[in-house]
Amino acid sequence: MIDRHEVTSDGAVDERDRTTDGVRSDFLRRIVAEEVAQGKNDGRVHTRWPPEPNGYIHLGHVMGCLLAFSLAQEYGGKFNLRFDDTNPLAEEQEFVDGIIDDLSWLGVDWEDRLFFASDYFEQLIEWAEILIRDGKAYVCDLTAEEVREYRGTATREGNRTITPPGKNSPYRDRSPEENLDLFRRMCAGEFEDGSRTLRAKIDMAHPNLNMRDPVMYRILRAHHHRQGDKWCVYPTYDWTHGQSDAIEGITHSTCSLEFENHRPLYDWFLDSLPVPHRPRQIEYGRVNVAHTVMSKRWLRQLVEEDHVQGWADPRMPTIRAMRRRGYTAEAIRDFVREIGVTKSQGSVEMALLEHFVRKDLNKTSPRVMVVLDPVKVVITNYPEDQSEELEAINNPEDPEAGIRKVPFSRELYIDRADFMEDPPKKFYRLAPGREVRLRYAYFVTCTDVVKDDSGNVVEIHCTYDPETRGGDAPDGRRVKATLHWVSAAHALDVEVRQYDVLFTPENPAAAEEGKTWLDNLNPESLTVLSACKAEPSLGGAEVGHRVQFERTGYYCVDSDSTPDRIVFNRTATLRDTWAKVKKRGS
Repeated sequence: MIDRHEVTSDGAVDERDRTTDGVRSDFLRRIVAEEVAQGKNDGRVHTRWPPEPNGYIHLGHVMGCLLAFSLAQEYGGKFNLRFDDTNPLAEEQEFVDGIIDDLSWLGVDWEDRLFFASDYFEQLIEWAEILIRDGKAYVCDLTAEEVREYRGTATREGNRTITPPGKNSPYRDRSPEENLDLFRRMCAGEFEDGSRTLRAKIDMAHPNLNMRDPVMYRILRAHHHRQGDKWCVYPTYDWTHGQSDAIEGITHSTCSLEFENHRPLYDWFLDSLPVPHRPRQIEYGRVNVAHTVMSKRWLRQLVEEDHVQGWADPRMPTIRAMRRRGYTAEAIRDFVREIGVTKSQGSVEMALLEHFVRKDLNKTSPRVMVVLDPVKVVITNYPEDQSEELEAINNPEDPEAGIRKVPFSRELYIDRADFMEDPPKKFYRLAPGREVRLRYAYFVTCTDVVKDDSGNVVEIHCTYDPETRGGDAPDGRRVKATLHWVSAAHALDVEVRQYDVLFTPENPAAAEEGKTWLDNLNPESLTVLSACKAEPSLGGAEVGHRVQFERTGYYCVDSDSTPDRIVFNRTATLRDTWAKVKKRGS
């Protein structure tokens, strides 16, 4: 092993190991390796990931899913995808289908092991009745507000967390016979929604609030996306989670650190029931990504309040949005692999994810020329009725990508930022009297400009040197700038959407006094350029097609495109800020 020490964005030192083949070794993998070596679970490794289908999965979810999946892969084990579909009020089949599609795209393979917690409702009812008979569960008539009041609240005194004892429910001492009768009547639909719950009977003075007689079932009449109207009682996550793991033979139940305080309850249920298998819950630290949020509740709020254009808005951290923006599955997997696993919560720069996106797209994306802010160039000594085709390299990183033909004519478009009438020092692009190279074409020299009544340059006149066809001068003279361009007569009109971070500060939750996290939304997170000009090779480009706009960035064809007008989303700029950060840090 080689010790690896990295400094996170908040300045903390993160110590992890990396094996010689580049695969992370972390505390979780060491636990699994030790148990396999000891022959625990007969040497099996069987993991799962249990998303709730109440929204599309985001980058934080994927970190947890890929961790569980990779653990199973590394030990030749099994991986289950199980939907935690216990809350019919928030869950939809649309999200089930979307999550399956996103995970398949990422390369996650659960083979024939697609499960739903609702598949186990009958078994969970049977086990709940065992707890009732054993005096370990009771039917309670307290309202939800009263349950919270009786449970008590944790308070802080200096560095200590104080949890004063709670108060027993007045229904806590009902007999097992009465509780069993009431529970069965709950299941039969005899009582109003919210009027009764089934609670585990543990310890109302326990320092862990999760152990203070937690609710197992609530009465709820709601249509379930799979079960229909079959049930009028629904189990809680805490009651469902561990028992589902046991039914499926899960060996290592990985989850993020906020469930650490739930582990005693996870174990208590398993210890109290005749489950066929005993899984182990292991927690790891969540990793937040700068300039975005990883709370599904907050993401849902962004969608429902129209702060973004749906779950697939390319500014969102959902996988659906990242796919639309042009991120690749390989880049996301490499990002997750790089940040690894720790026991504590951390944060990482968005620039690191973009670094892996660029690294992948640089290898695979064909190069094209697109002018975002066009200004016309007239080659005054080029014949008016003439055009020609020039050879352009599709991808210098991939010789097998070949070449393409790009048309050249008397009138062209270049980016407005590539010309200055009165250039400052170190501006080497086009200016009056200056010669530059047009990519794959000719050397041109600016001779004149045409302005409108407001003094804005609307046309640039140049001459070209026909001896420099292909971009090199026979006499060996050199130019300091190479510009991309598009033939005006052959240009496609395209729309380009320039995306930036969704939130201005690194931590969106850190709102100023009197403001909320929503006030931290970046008002410049989307800029739409509607008058862009593209080379004709992009005609007919399909949705999802990824390209590099030369000298600009990586782009992807958006689903809003029509046969008459292509829309491109900016995936990432060419500049790699993370590489610069790492170089500066070293």
